[in-house]
Amino acid sequence: MRGLAGVLILLAACLTGCGAGAGTRTITVLASWAGAEGAAFEQVLAGFTAQTGIRVHYQGTRAVSQVLASDVQNGNPPDIAVVPNPGELVTYVRSHNLYPLDDVLGAPPAEIYGPQWLQLQVAGQAHLYGIAVKVDLKSIVWFNPALHGLAQPGTWDEFAAVTGARPWCLGLSAPPVSGWPGTDWVEDVLLHQSGPDVYRQWAAGQLAWTAPAVRRAWQTWGAMMAGTVGDNPGRVLLTNFAGAGKGMLTSPQSCAYEHNGSFMLARYPDAGRELDFVAVPPAGPDVAPGTYEVSADLAGMFTDTPASRALIRYLATPAAQEIWPRVSGGSAFSATRSVDLRVYDGHPAARKIAETLRSGGTLCFDASDLMPATMANAFYRATLEYLDDPGRLETLLEQLDRIRLGVSPQEWLSVPCGR
Repeated sequence: MRGLAGVLILLAACLTGCGAGAGTRTITVLASWAGAEGAAFEQVLAGFTAQTGIRVHYQGTRAVSQVLASDVQNGNPPDIAVVPNPGELVTYVRSHNLYPLDDVLGAPPAEIYGPQWLQLQVAGQAHLYGIAVKVDLKSIVWFNPALHGLAQPGTWDEFAAVTGARPWCLGLSAPPVSGWPGTDWVEDVLLHQSGPDVYRQWAAGQLAWTAPAVRRAWQTWGAMMAGTVGDNPGRVLLTNFAGAGKGMLTSPQSCAYEHNGSFMLARYPDAGRELDFVAVPPAGPDVAPGTYEVSADLAGMFTDTPASRALIRYLATPAAQEIWPRVSGGSAFSATRSVDLRVYDGHPAARKIAETLRSGGTLCFDASDLMPATMANAFYRATLEYLDDPGRLETLLEQLDRIRLGVSPQEWLSVPCGR
């Protein structure tokens, strides 16, 4: 396997001319990654500095949305910001704070990304405004094969029967946006019960929260979690999502399955290579096998300078996209289809994720990541309230629908699943 030094050599070929005439010698970058993830991303940025001489001042914060909004409002945006979802990115497109990237990349976007990811990154806009720095696969369930096996279920009934025999690893606390692990569940159930077209309508605000398909998804999730939540919902509501799966690593296990995205591999750096996953199976006739939710952290350009363009161009190169997976032991994933999959050698689950992300399946952006912030925040809160008191479901759905109807149609995004 090539080492990091080899990757940096490749960058010389990828970035010839990037630094020439770049003018600005320091560039500011804002993103959500801190700790080990932040250190890994800074190694990606170090490759840029090594090849161009342009220094990067990186700020990593979990409150990236709040910090970015404040910086933009005060007229002092970062040169590049990596936002956690397309909904937020498009907010800045509509306020004319972002620059299009169509002519910035070193190659036509269609040569860098497969048709699914190109369609998803455009996010329903006339131009490309964000490139995926890091992507994650959802619609998967983790388990520890050393303690018990789990074959890929072919049907939803089989899936529910097998996983219903053991408790789930579940935590909905995730400051500053607690509740999103619950929204991932509702979205996943709806997608696999009713199919991509119904899912898109709902994510775009065109389907009522009180519609039978949406209600059924909530009820299905509630029934699946009933044995785990029991008569102590506070435990689940206060458990941080980042550590919820630790119970499947111990013997005896306190929980057996974790419904979480591929990003959870970074939470368990020592045990991640021991874990495996199965895909959430279809639960309806309109859903094909290989249908997944995905998420992406998207880099947008807030200043149009030679240095900003050079960094965006660099971030889209396969050589740059390979650095994070290498230094993180295979816990980061790329939408760039020419990334060398040998970077995941020795990590079977990670390689399977990387292959799935570039396969011919149907990829759908996380629905709450597409919704207007007012709607998404209400959705987060509703999952907390529902697990606390499932008998309030109808009231919660009616409240969510009133919020949907109060959001301007111009604020919604209609992003078809990538196929």
